[in-house]
Amino acid sequence: MIYYTQLRRYKIFNLKELIMARASARHILVDSEDLCKDLIDQINKGDDFGQLAKEHSKCPSGKNGGDLGEFGPGQMVPEFDTVVFNEKIGIPHGPVKTDFGFHIVEITSRS
Repeated sequence: MIYYTQLRRYKIFNLKELIMARASARHILVDSEDLCKDLIDQINKGDDFGQLAKEHSKCPSGKNGGDLGEFGPGQMVPEFDTVVFNEKIGIPHGPVKTDFGFHIVEITSRS
């Protein structure tokens, strides 16, 4: 039997974990799914993510190689958050479709 105080401690612990979660990522935002897939192929073949972000991203972060800095859950759109807080660090993920377009997301750190 779970007592109220145990349940409350469990909820507080999980809330603390959620609040303390942080991640850093970079991305490339484009209008076309085909271009997104093509850029992922280029990255997987060794092309520089940051340079491709500078050349192709329609997000202002593109001028900084797509770097979004550090953020927590809920600060980005849900589709983006799902990738950043659940997928493997250091590899390109995508296409990630949002209302903004198609993203290639690379998680650079997570805590």
